[in-house]
Amino acid sequence: QVQLVESGGGLVQAGDSLRLSCAASGSTFSSYANTMGWFRQAPGKEREFVAAIRWSGGSTTYADSVKGRFTISRDGAKNTGFLQMNSLKPEDTAVYYCAATPRIGVTRLREYNNWGQGTQVTVSS
Repeated sequence: QVQLVESGGGLVQAGDSLRLSCAASGSTFSSYANTMGWFRQAPGKEREFVAAIRWSGGSTTYADSVKGRFTISRDGAKNTGFLQMNSLKPEDTAVYYCAATPRIGVTRLREYNNWGQGTQVTVSS
């Protein structure tokens, strides 16, 4: 078992940057999963895929809406994943969740079986 805790959310203006963290505890991330994903959910909308990273090797995948603006990464020594968000837009406003799956290179929400509690990101125009 591994527990995931997101942090780093907040209120920013359009064009600003923010870095989210996802700390894994209970065990090393790699002992439980192979991929960390980031998802977001705005009020009244379905939770959507943002980015994913393979823990070993660091291969990444991004939603079209965030390509070129967001960067997913991880620090294995710190057992922590990150989502660097640049050039933020009001439409990026949502609760952001990190999640884990044993699958490799997965973007489908259903494939993730371990979730953090979420952190709020609000971007004002």
